Amino acid sequence: MTTAKLTKNGFFAILVFAFPGQLLGAGFAVFTQGADALGQGLATTAHGSTPEVIFYNPALINRLDGTQIENGVTFIAPMRDFHSNRVNITAETEGEVFFPLTIYLSHKYSEKVSLGVGIFSPFGLSTEWGGNWEGRYITTNAELRTLNFNPVASFQLTPSTSVAAGPDFLLVDATLENKLNFSALGLPDGNQKFSGNGFGVGFNLGIHSELTQNIAFGVSYRSEIEVDIDGDAEFDLPTPVLSPAFPNTDGRTDITFPQQLHAAMAYSGIDRLTLEVGVRWEDWSSFDELRIELEQPVNGVTTSVSPRDWHDTLTLTTGGRYQLNDRIALLAGFVWGEDPIPDETFDPIVTDANHYAVTFGTEIGIHKHRLSLAYSFQKWDDRVKNNDVGTAFSGGAVPDARANGEYEASSHFLALSFTYVF
Repeated sequence: MTTAKLTKNGFFAILVFAFPGQLLGAGFAVFTQGADALGQGLATTAHGSTPEVIFYNPALINRLDGTQIENGVTFIAPMRDFHSNRVNITAETEGEVFFPLTIYLSHKYSEKVSLGVGIFSPFGLSTEWGGNWEGRYITTNAELRTLNFNPVASFQLTPSTSVAAGPDFLLVDATLENKLNFSALGLPDGNQKFSGNGFGVGFNLGIHSELTQNIAFGVSYRSEIEVDIDGDAEFDLPTPVLSPAFPNTDGRTDITFPQQLHAAMAYSGIDRLTLEVGVRWEDWSSFDELRIELEQPVNGVTTSVSPRDWHDTLTLTTGGRYQLNDRIALLAGFVWGEDPIPDETFDPIVTDANHYAVTFGTEIGIHKHRLSLAYSFQKWDDRVKNNDVGTAFSGGAVPDARANGEYEASSHFLALSFTYVF
């Protein structure tokens, strides 16, 4: 294999894989947006008691009294292990803890109108494999950070039915690093880093209806958001002789974050107990390919198209809330979700698979203060990579750079939210 082929494909890998980040739910979506919901297995589309319902179903803010503000943080400790098809070759991601923050505010303007705003991170986090593992020419470090600003307004159509709508203003920041293989030239590895950011606008809708005294129905929808990414590619080369072929250059691409639809039923006919079951659909088929345009040619190439071919997913959410007494509620839930990534394009940045999560928590209320605490353990099915992603880097001093083998993943979540009612 020629050096030109190695390096050209190596550069485009940095943009093709720059955006998927840490696994949370399907693909790179994040649904842990509040301790109360996490404790109930994210099953808070048809009922809810804190302003974090702005994320799960904004129509529910019509059920919140006065003015309420909620601040929250979720500590996330992911773990990934790799067992290569080659004998006695293993790797694991760096042990990091992430802590995305959330802020929600709701205000009951009148008996029929409520307003709110949420600030949260709906996609992202990171994967860091380090610089010495088998797949280092595909990725060493990947990070996706997003920030969504979401004002909403909810209107009570009838005493039992409310609707809501609002815009989503999404900021995106992405970074990816990986090694360059120059072994065919008798040189050590180089390094490449892509950093980019962008902005997109979407919208969200919600409806909540109390069908009977004890049965409620909720639906919420978030539109897809297309974000244009402008970034910079930088190269750390083993010799300046390679600089003309690897100039630091601007790059452009776009990514479509998927539309999402939640629907759920809640039942409160048992004394002190509320149960909910729901389903979430995510339109990951919008991530069918990625096209990259470069400001300057790298090895004579300025455009690349990479197929992704992801498919839509369904996630089942079940949860419950038991009001132990006037001050303390107990929470529990279970989540099962599908994997959007086909075998042909599976890679070590998004090692997604079918997954499940068990959750539990508590809510403590004292006067105008409420404290919610929740824990969840999420486990992904073991996933086998057996495709040609990384083939361009094989050869020379690297017997097989595809990092084919078995991937294992799990994660611990600890969420804390504090709500104050004015």
